[in-house]
Amino acid sequence: MDKAFEILIQQVRDKRQQIVEAVSTNCAKDYSEYQKLCGEIRGLSIAEGFILDLAKTMELSDE
Repeated sequence: MDKAFEILIQQVRDKRQQIVEAVSTNCAKDYSEYQKLCGEIRGLSIAEGFILDLAKTMELSDE
């Protein structure tokens, strides 16, 4: 996998983990903020999947 993809994936994972930890420590002030944080986690997970798919596609096209 290209180094740029590895760095990007790690950044996404790190950010998602920060938010997961915030949610697990009751950081959200109210239900609305909790929903927002959960949406961010979901969005980062989807973005990670897109990045992994793109990296795989690019690897296969190079072969």
